[in-house]
Amino acid sequence: MKTVLLSLALLLAMESVQADAAQDLDAAIARGRYLARLGDCAACHTVDAKRPFTGGLALQSPLGAMYSTNITPDTRNGIGSYTLEQFGDALRKGIAADGRHLYPAMPYPSFSRLTDQDVGDLYAYFKHGVQADPTENQASAIPWPLNMRWPLGIWNALFTDAKPYQPVAAQTPEWNRGAYLVQGLGHCGTCHTPRGIAFQEKALDQTGAAYLSGAKLAGWYAADLAGATDSSLQGWSEADLVEFLKAGRNTHTAAFGPMGEAVAHSTQYFNDADLKAVAVYLKSLSAGREVAAVGSDSTTVKLVEGKPASLGEELYLDNCAACHRSDGRGYRSTFPRLAGNSAVLGASADSLIRIILNGSSVPVTQSAPTGLSMPAFGWRLDDAQVAELASFLRSAWGYQAAPVRAEEVAHLRR
Repeated sequence: MKTVLLSLALLLAMESVQADAAQDLDAAIARGRYLARLGDCAACHTVDAKRPFTGGLALQSPLGAMYSTNITPDTRNGIGSYTLEQFGDALRKGIAADGRHLYPAMPYPSFSRLTDQDVGDLYAYFKHGVQADPTENQASAIPWPLNMRWPLGIWNALFTDAKPYQPVAAQTPEWNRGAYLVQGLGHCGTCHTPRGIAFQEKALDQTGAAYLSGAKLAGWYAADLAGATDSSLQGWSEADLVEFLKAGRNTHTAAFGPMGEAVAHSTQYFNDADLKAVAVYLKSLSAGREVAAVGSDSTTVKLVEGKPASLGEELYLDNCAACHRSDGRGYRSTFPRLAGNSAVLGASADSLIRIILNGSSVPVTQSAPTGLSMPAFGWRLDDAQVAELASFLRSAWGYQAAPVRAEEVAHLRR
């Protein structure tokens, strides 16, 4: 009888341990799913929404196209055979399980900041929370000998710092959480930090003057987030930043291009605490810097009176004023304001030109489900007219950004 009771007790204990282990795994998968959204892993690794994380996205570089890889738990073509250590090395050091160096199109210089806990949770999600798919990986289009990977080891030694984020003792836990997200999983510097001659980010955190100071990327201009220029976010409040990341729009602007995709697939899913932490950190980068002064504004008077003094003003009245108004302030949550808009006044006019040429759509989000679109004007305006219109927008309502040349428009149109 005692033997039977002991066996039953052991069986119950084993079942309890197994149940606890299953609960722990389920919790890790849930955390990993959230972290994968924070990192916007789907942006590069999902081309077909019906087959998530199977890779195949062409990532263009000056050397040729690279293709994102299959990161499902398939053991042949995905990461199904990766150990936790190998997964961590790929994520944080850019080294695949077979020892190959990954191209830094994979933002491992940022992901190196991740804690062991977050790496483990992501591993649990991709191993157990994602459907395995046998889709084969596609070789890069970079020609030999430029496609040799061993030089990347030297590049990593020069330009990366594969160490988890270290909290700054003088800052609050909220600030440190924001810094961890922006520098790490959010990999904001990948787009918003200018690149050096070796295509490296010029800074990986706020200790570098170039960090998040704005950068040109694939025909777009990612805005200055650090207060380095007059077109930065100095005039935004923390609430403005939270609203933008959650809804894809606020009183200052609306998300477009790659940022619109980031909002749609990633930042709208941040929990409120993480959104607030990101806003606290980003606002701290420009703390103490004055908001750019706006000069006297005669633009609105001329436009209201219907007396354009230049071709740019005439083009604005004919094509833009109906939605964006004569004062350039647009309509909140509907048509973005143009006066003082960081996309209009950026150090580069690339984004503004592309939006005029090709139109744009604001992202559809849970808090702002109406995805309004602006039509393309490239079919009706030639390069000189687009340049005149863009130049007007960059100098109207008291602002003084550099004018646009027709040659710049022609380049982006091509």
